Amino acid sequence: MHTDAWTSTAPHTVDDLVTAAGTDHVRLVYDYLDAGDLDACASLLHEHVELDLPGAPTARGRTAFVHTHRDHPGQPARHEIDHVVSHARNVVAAGRRIGTGADDSCVRFVDFFRIAEDGMVKSCTRYYHAEP
Repeated sequence: MHTDAWTSTAPHTVDDLVTAAGTDHVRLVYDYLDAGDLDACASLLHEHVELDLPGAPTARGRTAFVHTHRDHPGQPARHEIDHVVSHARNVVAAGRRIGTGADDSCVRFVDFFRIAEDGMVKSCTRYYHAEP
């Protein structure tokens, strides 16, 4: 019989606990970005975090991560997360980026996060939905 980490009833491993902490950190990243609390957001990020957003150079480091994420694509927005899936120090979050203010446009996205050994967010790569 095949079992994997998704369905296993075995005791949690250290990697499972790191993934759980990383999943909490990912959820908080969105909350802090939306609240404009960049220091709190940065506290959840690995020292050498990387952020890859479409149409922007890779942001490296905590300060670059929060400023690039907040400002991309240049309009203030909030995140509504529909689904979060995590496994083996990877977290995938799917949701919508909704403009605030005069531009209330909505774009769907998927963010793929890698979690460092200490539970901090190590990297994020964003993919936007595109109409065929």
